[in-house]
Amino acid sequence: MAASFRPDIQGLRALAVGGVVAYHFGLSALPGGFAGVDIFFVISGWLITTHLMGEITETGRLDLWRFYARRVRRLLPAALFVILATLGAGYFILAPQEQALYSRGAMYASTYAINLWLLRWSFDYFAADALSNPFIHFWSLSVEEQFYLVWPALLLFAAWLRPGRHMAVVVIGVAGLASFAACLWLTSLSPAWAFYFSPLRAWEFAAGGLATLAPAALWQQRPWLRTAGGWLGLAMIAVAYLCLSEDLPFPGWYALLPVAGTMLVLLSGAGEERDKQSARRQALAPASLLSLPPLQWVGTLSYSLYLWHWPVIVYAGMLAPDLTTSQRLGCVVLALALAFLTYHLIENPARRGGWVTAGARALAPALALTGVGVAAAYANAHLATRNIDPAQRGIEAAAEQPSIARAVDKNCLLDFHTVKPKPCTFGPVDAAHTIVLFGDSHADHWSTPLVEAARRNDTKVVTYLKSSCRASRLSTFNTVLKRDYTECDAWREQAIADIIRRKPRLVVISEFSIGNLTRDMPAAGRKAETARWQDGLRSTLQAFSQASVETAVIRDTPIGDSFANSCVARALWWREAPSRCDTPRAQAANDGAAAQERAVVKSVPDTLYVDLTDRFCGPTQCHVFISGKLAFRDRHHLATAFAETLEGPLEKALF
Repeated sequence: MAASFRPDIQGLRALAVGGVVAYHFGLSALPGGFAGVDIFFVISGWLITTHLMGEITETGRLDLWRFYARRVRRLLPAALFVILATLGAGYFILAPQEQALYSRGAMYASTYAINLWLLRWSFDYFAADALSNPFIHFWSLSVEEQFYLVWPALLLFAAWLRPGRHMAVVVIGVAGLASFAACLWLTSLSPAWAFYFSPLRAWEFAAGGLATLAPAALWQQRPWLRTAGGWLGLAMIAVAYLCLSEDLPFPGWYALLPVAGTMLVLLSGAGEERDKQSARRQALAPASLLSLPPLQWVGTLSYSLYLWHWPVIVYAGMLAPDLTTSQRLGCVVLALALAFLTYHLIENPARRGGWVTAGARALAPALALTGVGVAAAYANAHLATRNIDPAQRGIEAAAEQPSIARAVDKNCLLDFHTVKPKPCTFGPVDAAHTIVLFGDSHADHWSTPLVEAARRNDTKVVTYLKSSCRASRLSTFNTVLKRDYTECDAWREQAIADIIRRKPRLVVISEFSIGNLTRDMPAAGRKAETARWQDGLRSTLQAFSQASVETAVIRDTPIGDSFANSCVARALWWREAPSRCDTPRAQAANDGAAAQERAVVKSVPDTLYVDLTDRFCGPTQCHVFISGKLAFRDRHHLATAFAETLEGPLEKALF
């Protein structure tokens, strides 16, 4: 029942894994390499539908045990080996609390449900750095396995309604359209669901399934169309790799590029397979390119390479945060070597062996493999928890402690979607004075010392805070929502009007500075964006000044190269000094941007500039561990325990 081998599909696998590896290893020339996962989804839809429809047509039924036995042999042994090896390496590289956290990822990866775990994680604004999770790439394999559970039943349902291809096309088409419509809707409303939730990626598998059910005569009788379509498909994949980026709303409409391109290449190769008459036509077909030996070799290793590439780059980045180009190339070579060994020693022998037989007995080894992964992850988490010493627990507690504003009510810092301001009041209602704290999460972390300083001066604090929303009148792009942050603009104007009506003694503004936002931009883009920000900040300050409300702008905190909590915890685990996590001041503090900010503040009457940068930075370095305390909970948010120590300097500056 196995379909004949198609070199062009093997070549497509090489293109798919090559794009993903290039993207994850930081090749800026291929910013859309992540679309390689979508190519894999379409290929899976094509192959599985071809196999299942062939069996239904010939026998009128499906041997599901045989089907799942093949999936077990193909996927589980190599995946389990990589999971166990990654857990083992993590003992020496990850801090104990990271080991405990990511062991949960290994559990979910072993049961092919990590995409659901990541869904919940993605909604936490202050969640741990997802890119440090060495198992996160298993999300696509989880989506694929969940597809394998549902797809046979869908095809059997189509055959039950009416045997034949026509009803299968209708059922797959309806399911695919429903999935695509929901994916489009949620790509802008809730990108995490559109990205990780398997029913919302099902349309990509359905596209592959529909392609394999296309009338054969269409391609047999029109070789020119087959060839042109194949090259067009490769061009669409190339455009996806070159032009897509992580800032675009994805999957959504943009995913049609790699999906449609892959469909065209698959259809072209299917027609080529049936047409053996013209060697010249075959030489001009895309299959001739995809059949080149290097692509065939990489395509053969594609599954093992996909499994290995991510833990290699994650662990390498932890050991050497500033990887050079040669070091990145070395990581690629290491991933290829590990993939080669895994394919020849585990993946291929398991796939060809008879240790997983057809029938209900196939369930036993599948459960055993899954159980080994879950048990190993659980044991690793237990061991890691025991290894967390008091110093490590102190780092963990400092990173998890919320600001005083969020400790009282987590909704004091509004989410992305809420537009109506939610003022939160701290201090006695009958206090002599009122101060307003206004801005994003970088204003929120100042609430801890500000509330205490205000209490000592018979002043209450009212907060107006919204995640990733600056007080400056600057429309921005939200990288989580993958679109313009219109909710921020609406909230900001309402908040400014509400604050002016309150007539507070002082408005304290702090925000994620434009210097931090643009530090990785090209010079031309940075200059234009900085000018926009200066105008926006000046507009906000003038609105308060014209209403006779005094304003103080707190200079933004430095931004580090790594998550401070994780980096310091690793340093302690490695018996190294936390100073290895410090960042050069020129890079972290961005003194040039601060000077521009200071100039804007100085140009507006009734404004004050508060600069506490020297509390974090020396002349050359900005520190993440100061006087025995974790200074930052991540790359740029103050750790609450350290923020408490800034009460005195802040009180002196404001009162």
